[in-house]
Amino acid sequence: MIEFLEVSKSFWTGTQRKVILDRATFRVELGTSIGILAPNGTGKTTVVNMMAGLEKPDEGMITRNASISFPLGYMGGIENKLSAVENTRFIAKMYGLDPDYIEAFCRWLCDLEEYFDAPVGTYSSGMRARLSYALLLALDFDIYLIDEGMPHTTDVEFNRRAGNILSERMETATLVIVSHSPEILEKYCHSAGVLRNGQLYMFDELQEARRLYEYEG
Repeated sequence: MIEFLEVSKSFWTGTQRKVILDRATFRVELGTSIGILAPNGTGKTTVVNMMAGLEKPDEGMITRNASISFPLGYMGGIENKLSAVENTRFIAKMYGLDPDYIEAFCRWLCDLEEYFDAPVGTYSSGMRARLSYALLLALDFDIYLIDEGMPHTTDVEFNRRAGNILSERMETATLVIVSHSPEILEKYCHSAGVLRNGQLYMFDELQEARRLYEYEG
């Protein structure tokens, strides 16, 4: 479970204060995948990072009573100077997992061939996305955090394998997706909220959230 209680967050842009959340209260229950619809530039990534514990609120309390993934696409734990082999083994040790298994899983899923032994800094954006997604799926979490939907790569076989694994994970795990696209949420979420001007409106039904989002959009 993730619970936000009267959480506020804002940033100073240099000319004005941008409010991301204003005393937001909501809960992510295990077993109920949710989405948050928000236009670009409203602070979607900040909200996801607060769920993961990567950013702290200005006010309020965030409670986490589950194992929560790093946001999909977050590369903060990956060192560009190290190879995928070195990165995967290091992260496996951080989580107390078998480095041989995590390396083998990511090597198989990414299918980067000799690039798996090369520094991540030499990767294309698509290769980096595949490594990040593979690491996310290699680790077992109660709640998976997705910022702006699934990664889009040109590798059809990778997309198929990763999609199948994610579907298996969702049989026992919970997904939180923050996106500007209702279509992405419809594939995975049971309920949703709308984030606008620092206010978060939560709905039991995804279609109710979509109506508000599209009406005000």
